[in-house]
Amino acid sequence: MKTLADIFESHAAESPSVALPNGPSLSYGELREEVERVAETLAEAGARRGEAVSIALGNGIDFITTFLAVTRMGAIAAPLNPAYTVDEFRFFMEDADAQLAILPAGDHAARQAAARLGIGTLVASVDSNGRASLSKDGRALSGRRDVEGPSADDVALFLHTSGTTSRPKGVPLTHGNLAASLRNIGDTYALTPDDVAMVVMPLFHVHGLIGVALSTLSTGGSIVLPERFSASRFWGQQRSSGATWYSAVPTIHQILLMRADGDDAPKESFRFIRSCSAALAPSVFGDMEDRFGAPVLEAYGMTEAAHQMASNPLPPRSRKPGTVGQGTGVSIGVMGEGGRMLDAGETGEVVIRGANVTRGYHNNREANAEAFTNGWFRTGDQGLLDGDGTLTLTGRIKELINRGGEKISPLEVDAVLLRHPRVAEAVCFGVPDVKYGEVVHAAVVLAEACSEGDIRSFCGDYLAGFKVPDRVHLVDSLPRTATGKIQRRHIAAMFEDQA
Repeated sequence: MKTLADIFESHAAESPSVALPNGPSLSYGELREEVERVAETLAEAGARRGEAVSIALGNGIDFITTFLAVTRMGAIAAPLNPAYTVDEFRFFMEDADAQLAILPAGDHAARQAAARLGIGTLVASVDSNGRASLSKDGRALSGRRDVEGPSADDVALFLHTSGTTSRPKGVPLTHGNLAASLRNIGDTYALTPDDVAMVVMPLFHVHGLIGVALSTLSTGGSIVLPERFSASRFWGQQRSSGATWYSAVPTIHQILLMRADGDDAPKESFRFIRSCSAALAPSVFGDMEDRFGAPVLEAYGMTEAAHQMASNPLPPRSRKPGTVGQGTGVSIGVMGEGGRMLDAGETGEVVIRGANVTRGYHNNREANAEAFTNGWFRTGDQGLLDGDGTLTLTGRIKELINRGGEKISPLEVDAVLLRHPRVAEAVCFGVPDVKYGEVVHAAVVLAEACSEGDIRSFCGDYLAGFKVPDRVHLVDSLPRTATGKIQRRHIAAMFEDQA
């Protein structure tokens, strides 16, 4: 596979490809026809090659069909979290130079954002047979225009990653990047047409999209698409679908583990269970293997690498709890000061290189200069390699807050807090949390009297729910260095114990 247009290559037309629990399903032949038809409809509707199409849909057949159709016609798919606010949609659409937005029916924040930017919108829907349709102004689109396939060097996917600056960085990934990543994932887990994957992670994120959905489709297996993760329905869906694997953040694994006996979870379940996007505690690893009777494989991924970089292997090779395994078709090193590559056992910044790695951030020369050294991409994570090349992550150099796998830029939250008319100073930080790994807290100095609830409510108008601080500490002053700088880690330490 050289591009996503080749994703159906050699798959049997009658084999199942995608299904909704207790809902419609499509074979590979049917999905191929759907993608071709919607791609040609998009072209006739004015979508242009090489330009971004924002997609703000939930998990469903409509997302899979429209995503693959956009990339099939040579345009760039730019998925967005449907829960974003108007301001967030506006920023992401504008930064991607979106030409068009594909949205669900009804009133939606993304529609308001698109209108303010003068971006055209189409409504996507699916009928009872799983067939997708696009409409504009209440009228179904039926026109079609022939499309050319993309090349490996064409950008296929445009996502944003939150860095340590307040401005999220755009990450363009080519068809070649994605094809390399999908091959790596398929090889790592020996995926075959017999596999059925449950997609419990959102498709607007690389974990659910590339790590599960596209990797399964590229290897001829089938995917089951619950609208959203539901712990109470999970095992029933697994039994009815015959799912052989799933991948999720540790938070979801812990929820399933806590509910296992009450939900009558089987003692033997999946061929394997994958964990990614946040650290999995070794104790949880052991408890999961004991209760669910399946090997648990912790992996390491990031948007800039088209998701997966390393993973623990399938049996009979050994799994090492507390590590993220070895490079999966990706070269991994550890870099010290001045770009010096470190030896096994030495701690430094984790760096990578491979065909899956982005060529650079979108319109961000400064970030690119910082991200690449001597041909290596700098992940911003700290870690060390053992003598076997197994990677252990020891911390984050960048100041991201990792809430259940969702990476949050502290400066983005700071900026919203400081927009509040009664806030004089503000700084947010991550604090440890049993359920999510980390949650967002903030320390605020007030200019006028104000309540914690009012500040949190204000943040909710400008930030997605997972970014809103769980606690806002009202303080008289913020500690500073001799040069007047506020040090986030010192403030976090102040509140960690009471949190």
